[in-house]
Amino acid sequence: MLTLTENAQKAVSRFISGAEEPVTGLRIGVAGGGCSGFQYTMALEKDAEDDDTILDVADFKVYVDPDSAPLLEGVSVDFLDGLEGSGFKFENPNATNSCACGSSFSCG
Repeated sequence: MLTLTENAQKAVSRFISGAEEPVTGLRIGVAGGGCSGFQYTMALEKDAEDDDTILDVADFKVYVDPDSAPLLEGVSVDFLDGLEGSGFKFENPNATNSCACGSSFSCG
């Protein structure tokens, strides 16, 4: 399905350990919107939904809803930390078009 680089895994682990509420994992999804048609979504989650695909990554779980799963097939998630800012970057081999910021894409 999708993979997280070592940098992304470390960043997610830091965010989970610093969360104010109990968190078991990270939800990664796709929603309509963004400048290219779809945008990636990420949120810390307390629990998985019944129909989620659950991936064991490092010391946490990644939850993916059934609608997002096909759009995230083969996606690699990295975390960049530099002078121009920090954040997650998505590499999607299925995207036919993506925006310069790397947070939205289109398929088809």
